Amino acid sequence: MNIYQKLLNKEAKLSVIGLGYVGLPIALEFAKKIAVVGFDIKEDRVEMMKNNQDPSEELPSSAFEGCDITFTANTADLSDATFHIVAVPTPIDSHNLPDLTPLLGATRSVGKILKKGDYVVYESTVYPGCTEEDCIPILEELSGLKFKEDFKVGFSPERINPGDKEHTITSILKVVSGCDEESLDIISKVYELVVTAGVHRASSIKVAESAKIIENTQRDVNIALMNELSIIFNRMGINTYEVLEAAGTKWNFLKFFPGLVGGHCIGVDPYYLTYKAKEFRYHAQIINSGRFVNDSMGFYVAKQTVKKIIAAGKNVLNARVLVMGATFKEDVSDIRNSRVADVISELKSYGVKVEVVDPYASSKELIHEYGFGLVEKPTGVYDSIIIAVNHMPYKELTETYFKSIAAEKAILVDVKGMYRGKIKELTYWSL
Repeated sequence: MNIYQKLLNKEAKLSVIGLGYVGLPIALEFAKKIAVVGFDIKEDRVEMMKNNQDPSEELPSSAFEGCDITFTANTADLSDATFHIVAVPTPIDSHNLPDLTPLLGATRSVGKILKKGDYVVYESTVYPGCTEEDCIPILEELSGLKFKEDFKVGFSPERINPGDKEHTITSILKVVSGCDEESLDIISKVYELVVTAGVHRASSIKVAESAKIIENTQRDVNIALMNELSIIFNRMGINTYEVLEAAGTKWNFLKFFPGLVGGHCIGVDPYYLTYKAKEFRYHAQIINSGRFVNDSMGFYVAKQTVKKIIAAGKNVLNARVLVMGATFKEDVSDIRNSRVADVISELKSYGVKVEVVDPYASSKELIHEYGFGLVEKPTGVYDSIIIAVNHMPYKELTETYFKSIAAEKAILVDVKGMYRGKIKELTYWSL
């Protein structure tokens, strides 16, 4: 009887290492069909999940119902499982280089309990070759087992989009790979238990790693083009969104838009690819250029705001600015790699007094991560109001509301053009 049949019969367990935005939804979906061990190093998060609470605030308590899952922060409990899925973050450091600390830490945890016949599948986004060159040697060293002979490894990149209730783990086609034909077949069948959209069987682990990393690199480069166009059109006095609306009438025009590019995927993954490219003595010019443009946009938005405050005849020093939205994207609580922080730090460098509101973000987390917190509500009056994130609660706001908290000759900065055509009296600017 193979491992797939044992999982089906609940004679074996599946473990998920890392229960964040990616890992928890996967663990719960599998737990509806088979026995699961959910592991996370943070005990406070584990306790919340034991009480049917998602620490990331993405899933309702009902998502935990009817699930055969054991939550734990004890690595010894992983020995109960034979099929391990690693879904930990793969961030970058302060020099924009890959930080494999969480990934290699999780690999060590698995290596210590790895048994003959076990499977290990990585979902964390990495550069091509990372699974085989960085992770497998650790598994072999700590387990004393031989790769392929004693245990099998695969790679199946996560494709979850935080805040997206339509494109979920079950409805997104899953790319899977294995270290040989047998492992590819087993891993595919295991994922097919929960992914109703089906699986795409990649020819190798490196192909699967590469496919994932270029998904976000492609988006990053395209958004960078839109951001660069917005800078050009701004100098020409042309509204970028009106240009894109006109160009978008052609059937094959790609509908990307300018904006702040943050988060743990698009703003991070391209750096993993450019890092690996250097090993092969290639400088990725287009990818790096796109990263430079997108990483600069927060500072650009702040500088344009300051220029307009000056143009309105106001003193920038001690001018009051309200920033609405601090998360990396709309309608989520995730603040990782939020480029709104760049807007705020740049404004403060000019002596501007900045207040920040956000209906989803945690003030405590923002203080810890970026050194600024939230105010409960706008205190008025502001020389400029920046709508940095298009949260749903902001979409119903009117110009009357903004005027009620705005000083004379105030500037409304609408980063993503949400209020285009709706602002008649306030000075209006968007990317």
